[in-house]
Amino acid sequence: MRGDERALDLNLLRVFEAVIRLRSVSAASRELNVTPSAVSHALGRLRRALDDELFFFIDPDMKPTQRALELQPGIHEGLLHIDRALNALSFEAVQSRRNFRISVSDYAAAVILPRLLPEMLASAPHARLRVFPENRIDVVQHLDDGKVGFAIGWFRDIPPRMRRATILIEREAIVARVGHPLSGVPVTKEELLTFPHAVVDLMGDQERSPEGFMVNRGVERRVWIEQILSESEGDSATLDRLAVITVPHFAAIPLLLENTDMLATMPERLALRETQRGTLCMIDLPYEPLSVPIEVVWHTRSDQDAGLQWLIGKTLALFLPQSEEQAK
Repeated sequence: MRGDERALDLNLLRVFEAVIRLRSVSAASRELNVTPSAVSHALGRLRRALDDELFFFIDPDMKPTQRALELQPGIHEGLLHIDRALNALSFEAVQSRRNFRISVSDYAAAVILPRLLPEMLASAPHARLRVFPENRIDVVQHLDDGKVGFAIGWFRDIPPRMRRATILIEREAIVARVGHPLSGVPVTKEELLTFPHAVVDLMGDQERSPEGFMVNRGVERRVWIEQILSESEGDSATLDRLAVITVPHFAAIPLLLENTDMLATMPERLALRETQRGTLCMIDLPYEPLSVPIEVVWHTRSDQDAGLQWLIGKTLALFLPQSEEQAK
């Protein structure tokens, strides 16, 4: 251990935290908005200061040494304390150069982010948004660790240490290719069960509760599986026959349906967008469509984060009038 260890530059610790979390110099450079050579130079300074290699490159990853793994928890927690202290100060949007880190589903990326980003940049032109896929990460753990500031999606049960606020209410819609035999005519549940289905399962093949939620470390996320199929779960043969393909993203649905007679369930806003493009049509439902709240979820400690609360407020304000109207 060198004598200058106590005088380490805070930025070096941020580089260390990014590299050990991402296991990549290039990924860390993109996240920190610096060049890969700057990251490599910082790691060199850290190696000299701590008298340890810290990382070895074993294609394609940076593998941490035992010393690096021992340092990680303390450095991560220390940086969190510093960030909390700084973010608790007054937030000046026009001057802020903050990188906001959030987690969203592909639904939120398509429906909410295109409206949120212009609003954010109009008030905070130097701020940046770093978005991570909600369906690929452990949301609660990442909120606990401070790796993301908030998540946007559909949730049921959340731990008491989390807060939530509804952005809007979304409904299900069944879609098909333009010219499908069921388009433009009244249909029955039985007729819906005569066609194969493409199912969007946001979490993959995991244990599901009876309501169609995926249980994941305290957060249960709704999967947009067709209500008509959910009612058929007791008949596994029927379910296996109808659910021809499951995919993790709504973006795949138009391409999957355009040359087949499959049906699929999508959130209504996405379905309406596709019908306006002329890629899909909506099927008249013979039952009341499922409705779910789309919510922002954040950790209670972020209540003191003026910048994060500003962005959450911006997000809620975008859809609040619609949300209130739909809730009536």
